[in-house]
Amino acid sequence: MTSLEATSNQRLRIVDVNLNRIGEGLRLLEDLARLLLNDATLTQQLKTMRHKLVTSDWSFNQKLLQSRDSESDVGINIEAPEQAEPKELPIIVVANARRVQEALRTLEELAKIPDTTFKLDSEKFKQARFSLYTIERTLLSKLLRKDKIKNISGLYVIIDTQVLKGRSHIEVATQTIRGGAKIVQLRDKLRSKKELLPLAQKLRNLCAEYNVLFIMNDYLDLALACDADGLHLGQTDLPIKVARKLLPIDKILGCSTTTAAQAITAESEGADYIAAGSIYPTPSKETAKVIGLEGLRQIRQAISLPLVAIGGITKDNTAKVLAAGADSVAVISAILQAESPEEATRQIAARFEAQK
Repeated sequence: MTSLEATSNQRLRIVDVNLNRIGEGLRLLEDLARLLLNDATLTQQLKTMRHKLVTSDWSFNQKLLQSRDSESDVGINIEAPEQAEPKELPIIVVANARRVQEALRTLEELAKIPDTTFKLDSEKFKQARFSLYTIERTLLSKLLRKDKIKNISGLYVIIDTQVLKGRSHIEVATQTIRGGAKIVQLRDKLRSKKELLPLAQKLRNLCAEYNVLFIMNDYLDLALACDADGLHLGQTDLPIKVARKLLPIDKILGCSTTTAAQAITAESEGADYIAAGSIYPTPSKETAKVIGLEGLRQIRQAISLPLVAIGGITKDNTAKVLAAGADSVAVISAILQAESPEEATRQIAARFEAQK
């Protein structure tokens, strides 16, 4: 073997091992997107990237296989101490994304070296590397929010200051949680943010104690300040796309809608769950547009996100709302104005168990 042939063979070994790293890393990320998150868009992006990068003509694959020499590879038995430690899933995602990105950079640089035996497309590897930076962030953020999104089910209680009419936020929230509420949202359009912050922090701590989601309505800054589990926005609030960029990647984002078109837009812009309503006329918001059960069904058919029904929901109509496609029901007046919020919550929560 001539010196030129030996050098070419060594370069092919580098190409081979890095293409293998790319294929293995992308396959893991693709499987997570497909089988764990059930995310068609991410799955397609990762699959397309993998096929473009790893698949090549048979003659080039033959050269790569011919150059492979695993038995004499000195790197096989070299292991960093932390490699043997158990890892959580988000760390595995980051590790495999980094593995692919590093392999892409290696091939990108190797492609710049003149070679008469084979040619690599440096720009292709560069573009893939930058694309993967974005895909990694999206995959990781969805993975970190997965468990919270899964908890958008059951009874969603909105603690509305106006409807409370002087009753204690903390006392009523505690009763609803004991009664079976799975999500608590703070909605207050009366107080200043300075006054609201300590209240939001107390509710956040209460919900954390009982492992219940705490959602802040309207105010992104307060959601950040009190470390809420998520933020809920209406059609006239901060755009979902903007809020998604500003929220930490592990915080969930909900959006109120009245039409299927609004729900589709919210889903495409980064919402994690959709609230639909008003299903029935409601005393807590007399000007709300009533979409009825048919409107709820239309929104259910249009999106794949968890769906929260809101507006005029009571223990007597909860079963119908669930049958129309809701994963959760948001309740205000029927609980906050009840003599015993805990008992009112328990009665509505029982409808979920019966429906199951």
